[in-house]
Amino acid sequence: MLENVSLNYVTRVQDDLGAISPEAWDSLLARQDAPSPFMQHAYLSAMQTSQSAAPETGWTLQVISLWRSTAQGDVLAAACPLYIKTHSRGEYVFDHAWADAFQRHGLAYYPKALVAPPFTPVPGSRLLAESDAARQALLAALLDICQTNNIPSLHILFASPHDLQACEQVGLLQRDQVQFHWQNQGWRDFDDFLASLTQEKRKKIRQERRKVADAGVHFRAVRGPDMTGEDWALLLRCYQQTYWEHGNPPYLTPAFFESMRTDMAANWLLFVAEHESQPIGISLIGLHLNPQGQPEVAYGRYWGALARVDCLHFEACYYQPIEWCIANGVKRFEGGAQGEHKMARALLPTPTHSAHWLAHPEFSEAVARFLEREKAGVENYLEALHQHSPLKKAP
Repeated sequence: MLENVSLNYVTRVQDDLGAISPEAWDSLLARQDAPSPFMQHAYLSAMQTSQSAAPETGWTLQVISLWRSTAQGDVLAAACPLYIKTHSRGEYVFDHAWADAFQRHGLAYYPKALVAPPFTPVPGSRLLAESDAARQALLAALLDICQTNNIPSLHILFASPHDLQACEQVGLLQRDQVQFHWQNQGWRDFDDFLASLTQEKRKKIRQERRKVADAGVHFRAVRGPDMTGEDWALLLRCYQQTYWEHGNPPYLTPAFFESMRTDMAANWLLFVAEHESQPIGISLIGLHLNPQGQPEVAYGRYWGALARVDCLHFEACYYQPIEWCIANGVKRFEGGAQGEHKMARALLPTPTHSAHWLAHPEFSEAVARFLEREKAGVENYLEALHQHSPLKKAP
């Protein structure tokens, strides 16, 4: 462990999240402007201990924390996970062109520094802090670590408004992207939701749902604490098969799912597709719970199928979750990264934001110019998408 004492805080750099108590970490997370389950102590710890995000896979964790001394002892004032990476995979904010430009000019782009939960393109708080001043001090510590260790870049992905404000104050570059999220407008049930859509989209959704029903497929929804060992085994099998079918090795290990089963079961919801009483597919949904333990936000995470059924993906990944969200009063359903096809299912375009620092002055200026052009393109893209909203126009 490394320590650095500043005027107000002691900064610690550790390679194991277990050095900070889950209670202290999660209490700090709960006070942020955009907490999510994917920044919880158990989730980040599982990524590390399961070897899903480990040095062997190009993810070396450094836990950065700031501590304030009190008469009762040291208090956690700010913290974040910092990953030192040897590649850009598993991030969903693509900088491969930046890395290529560095290489063509004889410069090293890797290792790079990343603040974000691995493999998880979910917007939310990244710089956990008890105050704006503590957040600024945490960001200053991150930049100092990069400069001291000759790390050429720092990337804070899918950041919250408070994070972005702190980054803007010290001149980090900001980048915009687009995801597709469903917002609950207080619909009574799925039919009430359909009534809010244009006739074309309403008809299409009904046709797609009918194809699944006519194929004899039924669904059951089960919360994590009620999932059986067979449910978890099915989830793992479907998850792995999906990745192998796309020619990629699955990056989450069985040990990761076992950690979720034992430590974070309440944050998961599984939809199981069954045909003739046999499971043929799943979709896994993450849940953000309010202080009373009720789900507030749902996140589409993983899906997989063991049999081919027309429109099964749409039913499992969109219609079942939306119907469940309406029935349970969930405010928002985030469909994950990319995918214009989600608009036809009433997931609307939503901007997401990241912040970036590059040590090389000329490359930083070049990237800044690129981001200005890209931002204009994203704004035009959003405007074009909104013109094709599936929702009925107000009279």
